[in-house]
Amino acid sequence: MNRLGHSHLNTPIGWVRIEATDTTITAIRFVDEAEDGVENDLSQAARAQLADWFRRERTRFDLPLAPSGTEFQRAAWKTLQRIPYGETRYYAQQAELIGRPRAIRAIGAANAANPIAIVVPCHRVIGKNGSLTGYAGGLERKQWLLAFEQGAAPG
Repeated sequence: MNRLGHSHLNTPIGWVRIEATDTTITAIRFVDEAEDGVENDLSQAARAQLADWFRRERTRFDLPLAPSGTEFQRAAWKTLQRIPYGETRYYAQQAELIGRPRAIRAIGAANAANPIAIVVPCHRVIGKNGSLTGYAGGLERKQWLLAFEQGAAPG
């Protein structure tokens, strides 16, 4: 039986809710507060890895991911996982990586729909002029995450 579970982690930028089946992470989202619920082994493992990341003890994640989305969205999210910790890319670069160089706005929409924050690092994608354009968790969090990865924000 594939049991659903969720865990919460209080981070420097707010609560994160981790949703998982027994075999895959399905979502990591910012939430206003922790809620009661049932954890499972994978949601606990993801919480531990995220806690390590926020303590700067980890820069990569080793978690089985299964975000729900269209084929285009999943392709866009896969490219996000190839952006190294502490680096950024432009939406246009991400579009080129999936072979759709004109799909810049569609890439932005796909990133906005990313259900797995931080682990699938859509915060690492910025506007070509260096501007911080949209982030589902809010621009203040995006700015903090980028600064954190570059060593400029406290852990």
